[in-house]
Amino acid sequence: MGKRNNAQVFGDLFKIAAMLPWWAGLPLAAVAYGVLHHYAVAELPIHVAPQQISQLIIPAALKGLAMYGQYIVPLPFVAGAAASFLGRRKRSGLVRAVAADCSGGAMRAMDWRDFERLVGEAFRMRGFAVTETGGVADGGIDLKLRRGGESFLVQCKQWRAAAVSVGVVRELYGVMSAEGATGGFVVTCGRFTRDAQSFAQGRSIELIDGPALTGMIETTRKASVVSPPSQPHSTQAGSPPKPSQVPSCPHCGSAMVKRTAAKGPHPGRSFWGCPSYPRCRGIRPIL
Repeated sequence: MGKRNNAQVFGDLFKIAAMLPWWAGLPLAAVAYGVLHHYAVAELPIHVAPQQISQLIIPAALKGLAMYGQYIVPLPFVAGAAASFLGRRKRSGLVRAVAADCSGGAMRAMDWRDFERLVGEAFRMRGFAVTETGGVADGGIDLKLRRGGESFLVQCKQWRAAAVSVGVVRELYGVMSAEGATGGFVVTCGRFTRDAQSFAQGRSIELIDGPALTGMIETTRKASVVSPPSQPHSTQAGSPPKPSQVPSCPHCGSAMVKRTAAKGPHPGRSFWGCPSYPRCRGIRPIL
């Protein structure tokens, strides 16, 4: 039982380090070594009274555990950092493969795990903090996103033939309501049924199929090219906004475009709208 518990603890430490950026796992390993080394080299009293010997049992046991632990405990942090580094390289490779393949064959050829990695990296490129759950718990949720104090849930469906049904979207909406998420995404390399599309309307759920995911990746890769900083000057009226002034959609992360309300409570007023409208209805006010 002890060995099983130790293996579970080391496995949990490895998972924590693997979820963090690779450079964060190495300091954790150094801290673990430093703390345990402190106890490993601590000196115990040599001359004690016979009635005080029992008081040395716990310090001596801790010293013995620290002697071995100072070399063993840092290992899962180092291994997790290596896994994080290799995983990030793999995710970047998946993004490059999809961006270079206009036919969508590279995406359809992925297994479900690589497809989740691809989707997670696509949202990470959009500025989201991504947690991969693997869909084991949390109602089948594969990814949890956070950005600007808002949370979003993602289901990934690597379905090549069958269309994603309305049941999948309903399931996501139920988990969103239970967790108080701002919005949600269902991502597939295939397609969605009409019932699924109808149900998603007006419920802060965006359905992303293969072509839309490819377009999202391409748009983000182009936007990641940083323009050289310009000299400070006043913006002339009517000039197009600079890339740094264009906000991202609160739902899908796309670079937004200026629109003018034709109807509603504020006709004629300008606002930022998602370029994927009506599939995505994210808006932001122009301040």
